[in-house]
Amino acid sequence: MPHSPDDKKRALARLHRIKGQAEGLERAIEAGAECGLLLQQIAALRGAAGGLMAEVLESHLRETLGEAPDNGRPALAADDLADITKMLRTYLK
Repeated sequence: MPHSPDDKKRALARLHRIKGQAEGLERAIEAGAECGLLLQQIAALRGAAGGLMAEVLESHLRETLGEAPDNGRPALAADDLADITKMLRTYLK
């Protein structure tokens, strides 16, 4: 779970957008929208969920590995952490 107030605020904002997208998709299905439109909305919903996952994962990595963790291991360098985060975001797309 995001621990900093900014991370929590960003995660909740993304979640609210995802909720709105899911409600819009539900309305489109109920209205009998064409498959192309539904697929586009599903892809957008999937992308939003992936973005939320990437953001929470980045926050977790920063808290666990980037800020001198209490597990006896040294913290990762900021550029190493940024490289890992960039790679994971690419993978989660």
